[in-house]
Amino acid sequence: MRPNPVLNKLGFSDDERVAIIHVDDVGMCQASIAAFSELWEVGIISCGAVMVPCPWSLEAAKYARLHPEADLGIHMTLTSEWETYRWGPLSTRDPATGLLDEEGCFYRRSEPVQEKADPAAVQAELEVQILRAKAAGIHPTHADTHMGTVVHPKFIQAYLQTAIGHGLSPMMLRLDEAGWREMVGGMVDAATAEQIVTQAAQMTDMLEEMGIPLLDNIYGMPLDSDPALRFEHTQAAFDALQPGITHFIIHAAKDTPELRAITPDWACRNADYQTFLREDLRIYLQQTGVQVIGYRALQSLMPH
Repeated sequence: MRPNPVLNKLGFSDDERVAIIHVDDVGMCQASIAAFSELWEVGIISCGAVMVPCPWSLEAAKYARLHPEADLGIHMTLTSEWETYRWGPLSTRDPATGLLDEEGCFYRRSEPVQEKADPAAVQAELEVQILRAKAAGIHPTHADTHMGTVVHPKFIQAYLQTAIGHGLSPMMLRLDEAGWREMVGGMVDAATAEQIVTQAAQMTDMLEEMGIPLLDNIYGMPLDSDPALRFEHTQAAFDALQPGITHFIIHAAKDTPELRAITPDWACRNADYQTFLREDLRIYLQQTGVQVIGYRALQSLMPH
């Protein structure tokens, strides 16, 4: 594909490596908000996204009201993955929507949602999550997706329409069919994968013609690696960045009893927090030439 036109619009050359250093799962628990707050002050990260259905999202909204300069988006949430810490939809309690599991919460995995949820109910839920965030005092810059659940032929259009309708820059890749095929390979069955490939490639062309800023790459720091080597793994990940704009995901959280009780991957989440506090990581980024932006820069390019 030709170079991303967004690069030039933001003053970068076609071959520069640009990273959006994005903190996922803000508001999932208290530890995630405390971590984001400290990391935002340090200034290596560039944005984060709030899980509005989660119990601690009210604290995230309070933080956003007190820090309007913080670059926060909506982590559009349709799943509730932990064993004993759960949440559910804001828009409905009707099991007929396909959004609720037998415990009355979101399903723990994406596949049951994709199989059972009504697309209209999904769009209504995404809409309510944005409206609830705005009513609580968050001024979101972008929208992305928890666990990739909306990356499905039934939901992708609703996700994009909802985000763009609210003036939010959507997390969306600009890939051709070959690129999308590589991206979704193994995530879904072969027939669904081909549906996604065809639909996503068409949407990519349409969105770029509309002037919607799109991404070139997405990368997430793994939550199943050795937390003791997090700094070295982060260095290697930045070294491996390709030209273009990369959505670079971390899951930063402070080490608290609550976090340890919620998730077995707490150590990697805490390692993200510790790593992105480090001044030597900032120096390393500068030395490698990786440019860092937030989603507010992309939102500024959204068509009005």
